[in-house]
Amino acid sequence: MITAGIDMGAKTTKAVILRDGNVIARALTFTGFDQKEAAEKALADALAQAALNRSDVARTFATGVGRQQASFANGSMTEMAADTKGSLLLNNKLRTVIDVGAEEGRAMKCTAEGKVTDFAVNEKCAAGAGSFVEAMSRALELPLEKMGEMSLRSKNAVAMNAQCTVFAESEVVSLVHAKTPKEDIVRALHDAIANRIVSMARRVGVEESVGLVGGVGYNIGFVDALRRCLEVESVWVPEQPEYVGAIGAAVAAAEAA
Repeated sequence: MITAGIDMGAKTTKAVILRDGNVIARALTFTGFDQKEAAEKALADALAQAALNRSDVARTFATGVGRQQASFANGSMTEMAADTKGSLLLNNKLRTVIDVGAEEGRAMKCTAEGKVTDFAVNEKCAAGAGSFVEAMSRALELPLEKMGEMSLRSKNAVAMNAQCTVFAESEVVSLVHAKTPKEDIVRALHDAIANRIVSMARRVGVEESVGLVGGVGYNIGFVDALRRCLEVESVWVPEQPEYVGAIGAAVAAAEAA
C-alpha cells in the first residue's frame, strides 16, 4: 500500500511517500505565504521522485500548524501524534520524543504502541526553538551551520540568564565585549535552549529511551547540550529528523486505509 504524509510547518513543508512501511520518497519546500501551494508542491515533488501519480496513493494525511490548508488530504492529525508515530516507525524503543523546530518545541511521552500518554508544548517563546539559534548566529556573525561544531570546542561553561531572544541578544553582545570566547558563548546558547526544553520534557516525564526530531536535530551542539541536561547516555536522532512528522502522517494514513 502507498500512502503520503504532509507536515506543514511554519517555515518548511515536508512530504513523504510510504510504501508498506518504507519511505520511498521525500521532499521539502519553504512554506511561504501560501500554505496550500506549498503542500501541493511538496507532494508533487515527492511523487515525481517516486515516479508515481497522485492516483497511486491510497490515502494522504496532513499534520503541522497549516494542516487544515491541505484540502486534498483525506485526514489530519496533531503534530504530537505524528511525531510519535513517525519516531516509533524508525525506532520502536523510544518512549520520550522531543521535537524542536523553527518556531516551537514539544515533548511527548508514549507507549510501545505509539499512543501519546502526555505532552507539553513551548509555543510562545522563541528561546525554546530553532529560530533562537538563527537569531544568535546573526548576533555573533557566525554561519548557522558552524554553531553546533563550535560549541563542542568550548572549554568553559558560561552562565546565560536571559530567557528571551531580545534579552539574550543583549547578553551575547555583553559577553563578546567581555572577550568571552565565541565557543563558550555558543555552548551557553545551546545550554539555555536545552534547559528550557528539558524543563518542559520533565513535566511529562522523561523515559530512558529519548529521541530528538525536527530540524534542530542537525545541530550537534544542541544534541550534546540536550543529552547533558537530560543526564542520559545518548539521545537518538534519525538521519533526516525534519521528516519525522510527515512520516508519522503517512503511517496514520496507512492505518486508516
